[in-house]
Amino acid sequence: MYKDELIYLHQLFIYLMKFLVENGVSKEYFREYTELGISPHHIHRTKAEHKYAVFLLASEISDVLAENNEIVPRSIAKRLKEMADRAKEEIKP
Repeated sequence: MYKDELIYLHQLFIYLMKFLVENGVSKEYFREYTELGISPHHIHRTKAEHKYAVFLLASEISDVLAENNEIVPRSIAKRLKEMADRAKEEIKP
């Protein structure tokens, strides 16, 4: 996936996160993502950083959906978290 595609996907997940928060989901579910400090508007950030942010946000969104609505199976939420952890390792210090 190209960097611009990752940024676009990142923005879509932001819209979904904002929708969930506006509809009563606690911002605390997205604490780790917000502390990360990478947004889709940070185009100067590396592809690896955006990849990590996308997987982390997807993981947190899937946690919300698994816990509150049981729309997403818990196994998917867990797998996305594992993928986020692997993506974090790709970021060069």
